[in-house]
Amino acid sequence: MQVQILGPDGRPVAQDTAHRGASLTARELSSWLPSLGSADTDLLGELPTLVARSRDLVRNHGVAAGAIQTLVDNVVGTGLRLVALPDYKALGRDKAWADEWSRQAESLWRGWAEGTDCDAARSLTFAGLTAQVFRSGLINGEALALPLWLPNRDARFATAIQMVEPDRLCNPNGRVDGKQLRGGIEIDRYGAPRAYWIAKRHPGDRYLTGTSPMEQWECLPVRTRFGRLRVIHVHDKERTGQNRGKPILTAIMPLFKMLDHYERSELQAAVVNAMIAAFVETPLDGESISELFGGSAEDYIAARNEWQVKLQGGAVIPVFPGDKVAPFTPSRPNSAYGTFVENVLRHIGTGLNIPFELLMKDFSKTNYSSARAALMEAWRFFMGRRQWLATYWARPVYELWLEEAVNKGLIDAPGFYENKAAWTRCKWIGPGRGWIDPVKEAQASKIRMEIGLSTLEDECATQGLDWEEVLEQRAREQAKMSELGLKFSTEAEPMTDTTDEMNESVEPSNG
Repeated sequence: MQVQILGPDGRPVAQDTAHRGASLTARELSSWLPSLGSADTDLLGELPTLVARSRDLVRNHGVAAGAIQTLVDNVVGTGLRLVALPDYKALGRDKAWADEWSRQAESLWRGWAEGTDCDAARSLTFAGLTAQVFRSGLINGEALALPLWLPNRDARFATAIQMVEPDRLCNPNGRVDGKQLRGGIEIDRYGAPRAYWIAKRHPGDRYLTGTSPMEQWECLPVRTRFGRLRVIHVHDKERTGQNRGKPILTAIMPLFKMLDHYERSELQAAVVNAMIAAFVETPLDGESISELFGGSAEDYIAARNEWQVKLQGGAVIPVFPGDKVAPFTPSRPNSAYGTFVENVLRHIGTGLNIPFELLMKDFSKTNYSSARAALMEAWRFFMGRRQWLATYWARPVYELWLEEAVNKGLIDAPGFYENKAAWTRCKWIGPGRGWIDPVKEAQASKIRMEIGLSTLEDECATQGLDWEEVLEQRAREQAKMSELGLKFSTEAEPMTDTTDEMNESVEPSNG
C-alpha cells in the first residue's frame, strides 16, 4: 500500500527522496547536514577539543568521574593476572609439560610485573600501568606506551615500559595531515603504521618553556629491524582508516555539559530562595514617600534600615503604618527536577554502556531480577573491554618480556621466533564479577560443573581467582584440619528459593 502526503490544497506533495531520513525539504530534517568525510577527516581536526572537554568533565563533574572509575574498577580492578597457555599441540608437547612450563613462566612474570622495575619511571607496577592505559583510553580515546631496553639499571630484566601522553603524538613542525602522515602517525599504502612522531615535551607543559624547544620530535619506527615492538598504541577503531582514538564521552558531552549547567542553576536558585524569608509591601507610591519625609526618599530608606526587630518565639512584629507582610513561597527546587535529571542520566548511562543503577550506585528503585539483568548486561560490556585491553596491551607487553626471558635462558623455548604465537599464547584473569545472591549463584556454579557445562577453572576465573591456587590452598587446609582431627565438610545445605522474598525486600513501597 502506497501512502501519499497531501498538501494544503489537497494535492499530493512530491517527495524529494526515497528514504524519509534523507529528505532535504522536510522541516525537521532540512537543516540536518552533517559532514561526510573519512574517519581521519572527521576526527583529527576535532580531536584536541574533544580530549580537552573530556578531561574537563572528568575533573569537574562527579558523575563523569564516577563513571570512569566504575569502568576502571570493573575492567581492570587490582590488575590482570597472567595465565600462560602455550599451544603444546602446535609445539609437539603434552599437557603435563605445558602446565609445568606455564607455572615457571608465570612465576618469573610475577617477579617482574609486581614490582616497579616494569615501569621506566619506577613508580607503577604492571597493574598500575594497566589501569593508567585503560583510563587514558577512556578519557583521551587512546594510550601510548614505549617499550624500552634499559640494561644498565639494577634490575633482573632490561625491558621497561614508558608511558607517554597521547598529546605528544603529533605531526612535526605543524605539518598538515596528508596521505602518509596523519595525526603524528606515518602509514603505508595499506594503512598500517610505520612510524610515530612524538614531541620531546608536552605542548601544554608550561614548566619546560624555554628549556626544551617545541620544534623537536623523535620519529620512532613501530618495530626494530629485528622485529621487536617499539611503540604500543592502544585505541579503539570504529571505522576503517581511523588512526587515532576518541574519548568514550564524545557522544554524550552535550548532555553532560547541559546537565551540569542545569544542576548548578537550580542549586543557585534554591540557595537564593532560601535566603529570602518574606517581602514587606507598602501602599505608598514614590511621591507619597517623598512628601512624608520632606521630599526625600533616601530618608525613608534610611529609616527602614535603622528599624530593628528582635526575632523570638511568639513575637508580634510591628511594621510601618499601612505596610503588609507578604510570605515568600519559593518555587525551588523544581518539582520535576529529580525526574528530569534521572532521565538525562539514563541517556548518559546508555551512551557509556553502564546501567543507570550502576552509574549512580543506586539500587533502591529496582528489584532483584532487574538488578541482576542490569549487572549482567554491564558485565558483558566489561568483559569485552577486558578482552580488548588484554589483546592490545597486556599480551604485547608479555611477548616483549618473554622474549627477553627466553634470550637470557630463564625459560626454555626452542624455536621461539619461528613459533612465537604458540609460545606467547595466554589469557588474563581480571577482577571477579561478584555475587548478588551468593547461595543461589554458588549452587548454579556447582550444577554447571556437575553437568559438564563449565569447569573449576572457568568458575574461579569468573570470580578473579586462579583455580590451581584455590586447589592448593584447599589441600593445605584439608591437611591441617586432618592433622588437628577436624572434619572437612564439602556438603552444602539444601537451597531454598528466596527470590520472591528478595523482590519484596528491595521493591520500593507505594505507600
